[in-house]
Amino acid sequence: MNKTETDCQVQSGGTSTFLKGALVGGLLGAAAALLFAPKSGRELRGDLSGTISTMTDKSKELASTLGEKASDVAKSVSSKTTELAKSVNEGKNSIMESVKQASADLAEDAKNASDKVKAAAEDASQTAAGKM
Repeated sequence: MNKTETDCQVQSGGTSTFLKGALVGGLLGAAAALLFAPKSGRELRGDLSGTISTMTDKSKELASTLGEKASDVAKSVSSKTTELAKSVNEGKNSIMESVKQASADLAEDAKNASDKVKAAAEDASQTAAGKM
């Protein structure tokens, strides 16, 4: 790139910038059409007031609906989280019981094996003492 190209780079914003520009241009055009329409000031103010009132009402309705939906989603997430926590806790308790039982079984098996080794050692000791 030469110095002129570097200094005068064109920034491309893509489709997003175009849509924003089109929206702003449309709004400005609509406002200009209202302001330059052949109506009296009183009529124009009445039209603008009615439009603003309608937009305000629709915005309030939309905000109310959005609030209700957000509340419903929050309740749903809360109940599912509670259920998940309960399920995890039950699973943890089940695993702990299984580990305790396996540990007790292993300890019993080790004790039995130790007793058998001890008895075998005593038998071997008595047999060796008897042969001497």
